[in-house]
Amino acid sequence: MIIPFHVSEMLRSVRARFENELTPKRMLPNDDEFTTLRPVRKPTRASIEKYWARLIGEKTASVADKLQLADPNSVEHAEQFSANIENFIGTVKIPVGIIGPLRINGLNANGDYHVPMATTEAALVASYARGAFAATKAGGISAAVLYEGVVRTPAFVFDDLLTAGQFIDWVVSQVDDLQAAAEATTAHGKLVSMEPFIDNNVVFLICRYTTGDAAGQNMVTISTNALCEKIVADCPVPINQWYIEGNFSGDKKASFLGLVTGRGRKVSASVTIPAEIVEKTLGTSVEAMLDYGRVANLGSHLSGQLGAQAHFANGLAAFYIATGQDAACVAESAIGITRMEARGDDLFCSVTMPNILVGSVGGGTGLPSQSASLNIMGLKGAGKGAALAEVAAATCLCGEISIVAAIAAGHFTRAHESLARKR
Repeated sequence: MIIPFHVSEMLRSVRARFENELTPKRMLPNDDEFTTLRPVRKPTRASIEKYWARLIGEKTASVADKLQLADPNSVEHAEQFSANIENFIGTVKIPVGIIGPLRINGLNANGDYHVPMATTEAALVASYARGAFAATKAGGISAAVLYEGVVRTPAFVFDDLLTAGQFIDWVVSQVDDLQAAAEATTAHGKLVSMEPFIDNNVVFLICRYTTGDAAGQNMVTISTNALCEKIVADCPVPINQWYIEGNFSGDKKASFLGLVTGRGRKVSASVTIPAEIVEKTLGTSVEAMLDYGRVANLGSHLSGQLGAQAHFANGLAAFYIATGQDAACVAESAIGITRMEARGDDLFCSVTMPNILVGSVGGGTGLPSQSASLNIMGLKGAGKGAALAEVAAATCLCGEISIVAAIAAGHFTRAHESLARKR
C-alpha cells in the first residue's frame, strides 16, 4: 500500500466525525460576545465565591465539584496560596505514599529517610519502596552533588556575523561589571560562568548561576534581565533585538546541553547489592537483571533517547509534587544515565542525573502539604537544598532497581494487575 497505515487511519477517524454541513460551520471563528472575570492575585473568600458562582451558574461545574475543590480549609487559608497561583478556586488532593526508611550515605544527605511521593499511579510507591528496601538492606545508597548551575540563555540579534563577533569581544571585556549587575538582584545567586555561543548574526549567552537552597528559576531570570539591561545600556555595538531566553538553555525541555553540562544540580548515586539480596528481596538474579539491562540499553540508543534509563520521570514527578517543586521541570530533570554492572557475584547500580532542579526554600515549598512533606525528611529550609537533590537521585535509583528486577523476572505485568487493575 502506497499510503501509510497511520495516514489512512487518521483520514478514517476524521471522516467518521465529519458532517458535510455542520462541521465547516463549527470550525469557523466564533465572535460571540463573552465576559471574563478580573484576574485575582490575592484570593479572598469573596473572590473564590465569585468564580464558583459563575462556574455553577454556567453549569460547567456543580455544587459537589465546589465542595471537593473549595473545601473549608482551603478557603479559610486562601491567602497562603497567593504567592503560588492566580485566580485561586481551591486545591486538588493527590494521594501521598511513603517509602523508606531509605538509607543514604551522601555528601549532604546522610541518614535514614522516609520519602513522600504524591501520585495517582497505583504500583509506583510499592515499586520504589521495594527498591528502597533492597538498597537499604545492602547498606544504603552513596550519593553526591557533583556540581550545580542553573542556566538562563539570553539571545542577541545583530546585522551580521562581524557585528556579532564584535559584541562577543566587548562582552568578554566587561565580565566583572556584568557579573556585578546580575548579582545585585539577589542575596543568594552567584553568576559563576558566562559562555558566548554564536550562530552567525545571533549570539546566545549561556549564563550559569548557583542559587543557594532554592531551585532558582525565577532568581536567574531576574538576574539575567539585569545583566541584559546593563549590556543594552553600555554596549557600543548596535543590537537589533534581545530576548531574556533564546530557548537554548533547555528550560523545562530535554536537551543535549542539559545532558552534557547540566542545568540544575548534577547528582550521582550508587549502591552495590549482594546477590543474595537480589534473589531474596527482588525475586530475580544478578545475571537476569544484567541480561535485561543490556537489551533496555540497546532500546534506549536505537530509539534516540537522551541518556539511558528506565523511568526517572515516575519518581521525580511524585517527589516534586509532594515537596513543592516545579513539576514541569521533570521534562528536563528526567534525563541521565542508569548503569548496572557485575561486581564479582554482586550487582552495582548507579544513576547520574545532571538536571535535578529542586529547592528546600522558595517556590511551592512553603505551602502547607508540601512543607509537611519536607519536614518528614528533615529537609525544610535553608541549608537543605543539596541534600534534597541527593534524596531525589537516590529515590530514582530505587525505582530503577525495582523496575529492572520486575521486568527481568517477568513480574512487571502481574504487579500492575494486582496493585492497579484487579485490587
